Amino acid sequence: MPASELKPPRWFNTLLWGNTVALSWMWGLGLFFSVQFTTQFGLFGLLSFAIPNCLGLIVFGFITHHLARRQQGGSESLGKFFTSWSRPFRLVFFLYQLIAITLTVFALIRYGWMPLGLSPEVLYLPLILLVILAAGILFGEEFNIRRIKWSHGVIFLILAGAIAILWSAPSRLSNGLPPVAVEKLPTDDWNFWGFAVPIIVGFLLGPWLDLQQWQRAIQMHRERVSVAAAYLVGALQFFLLLVFHGLLALWALGIGGAEFLRTGLGGHVYGHDTVMRLLHANAAEHPWIFGAYCVFLCACVLTTLDSGYIALRWFLQSNVRTSINAIFALVPTSLVTSPIPLFLFCGMIALAAAALGLELEYFMIFYATFFVGYSALAIARCYVNTPANRIPQVKMFCIGSLAVVIFAFGYFLGYPAFMIIGSMLPLGYVIWTLAKPTAGEDFVSDAEQLGAPAGDVSPLAPPGMPAADFAAPRAAAEAPTTLAATAKSIVEAVQHPLGGHFEGKWFVHSFVATYADTNSVGNVYFGMYAMWVGKTRELFFNRVMPKFNLKDTPFYILTRSFEHKFVRETREFETVSVRIRIGGYNRKFVTLEHEIYDSQQHLLGKGQQSLLFVSSGDYKMIDVPAEVHTSFLPYA
Repeated sequence: MPASELKPPRWFNTLLWGNTVALSWMWGLGLFFSVQFTTQFGLFGLLSFAIPNCLGLIVFGFITHHLARRQQGGSESLGKFFTSWSRPFRLVFFLYQLIAITLTVFALIRYGWMPLGLSPEVLYLPLILLVILAAGILFGEEFNIRRIKWSHGVIFLILAGAIAILWSAPSRLSNGLPPVAVEKLPTDDWNFWGFAVPIIVGFLLGPWLDLQQWQRAIQMHRERVSVAAAYLVGALQFFLLLVFHGLLALWALGIGGAEFLRTGLGGHVYGHDTVMRLLHANAAEHPWIFGAYCVFLCACVLTTLDSGYIALRWFLQSNVRTSINAIFALVPTSLVTSPIPLFLFCGMIALAAAALGLELEYFMIFYATFFVGYSALAIARCYVNTPANRIPQVKMFCIGSLAVVIFAFGYFLGYPAFMIIGSMLPLGYVIWTLAKPTAGEDFVSDAEQLGAPAGDVSPLAPPGMPAADFAAPRAAAEAPTTLAATAKSIVEAVQHPLGGHFEGKWFVHSFVATYADTNSVGNVYFGMYAMWVGKTRELFFNRVMPKFNLKDTPFYILTRSFEHKFVRETREFETVSVRIRIGGYNRKFVTLEHEIYDSQQHLLGKGQQSLLFVSSGDYKMIDVPAEVHTSFLPYA
């Protein structure tokens, strides 16, 4: 039976997903910086690094679990939420994933391969890069998100065997000699907190911009697996892996690994590759232990790269489907949605960085500063509604870049206060952005600001009509239903433009229901609601595409699907407002959303429809025409 058809017990499925969460998060930063921080600050430093990492995964799992339960949509609720919620963060997600892949490949080359001392490096480094990338791509192509839990389950068994062999290393390599005490940096001064604060902030918020974690959480919810439980299991397993690697580093330092420490820029001591260098030095006598450590590193890196490949492919495909940029019509879709070019790009950057002798911390700076603000804002937007589905991109980029520079100065010049400020600055700015009195203005695009009315003119007022006079219909609509109020609403409804008007993104057409709209019972016939929506749609098209002419048009607009949910009834002589807007679009289809209200602003019904476009010559389906794109985009 194929793996995709297997239906394991729910508890076992939870363990499988928890395992893949742990392995996918065991990327270059967690894998090698656990050794570095342990080298610097000992066991206390290891725990200071591992605990925030673990808590970050747990918090992400519990919040996404709550979001999935809060949304409507069944097994697809979390996926639908992510589609709308992530829209303003798409570029940040992309950058986060690229840097993560680059960092992971760089770390394995720099701290796993270069310590072997093979020369000439100009030959061996490109070869090992190709091996790393090929393995990640191969596993990414072979195992999609539904099957990755099985491949990672097998890899974990191999990983467990390697750990069992490494567990015997202290008794075999120590030769009964007492461990050598290695001086550690103090943990009660500003130097420690200069590292600890960015670690705490960065890793508590880290999973929120990781496509791999979102894709896993969405798939778990589809399979009816508790996201919170799976992430709790994964976080605990990840914590144990970090602690194991850190303790291995402590042991290596105690039996002579300290001689492999080196001093870099700013006087910082680096020891990411201490374990590898020590075991390689004893590889002739203990090849199994050295081989087990190589397997341990390769397994952790492979489960990150294949996860990154699958997540990038998912991200690229979803964005191409929802984009109508002309470039996607010129470039083959298979090329645009393939992560292979991106993997090659990341590999070249990683190779160059390793050849130049850069360190892991240079990449880590971005996760401790630049992405902190975006992660905090992303969490806030899960619960805080903003006027538009946007974020202040320019401001966020500037504050993130400033934080990177401040942190870099603090790191290289040995000013831990600057490192703390650089990490906390984006977080503080996000709090200020959400809390300040003019917070709403930061989430409105320039197009919306230009389209907003000037002065005190009502956005609903027709040209030449004072805002005070035009406000009367809304006041009447909010009054209690009386015979006089109903009659007044009928008279005042004509103050709306006959062809409809815009209220922000919504196109609104108001009218009075009459006897012809009702059935024998006296309420409005159910089919009339669809006809009202159709009429409003035609008025909307006429407003945004006034030059459209059926006689010479190169395309036709057809209805692909239509759905409507009835909420309540209405009767004759009631003022009805039909609202319609662009709900979404991609290369082929446009989705329109509609809502229908009565004079008391009671929702009568809502729904959506999907439009497609065909050539007027042969009726073959075509991409969204440029004219439609230009006309619809301001209202999307």
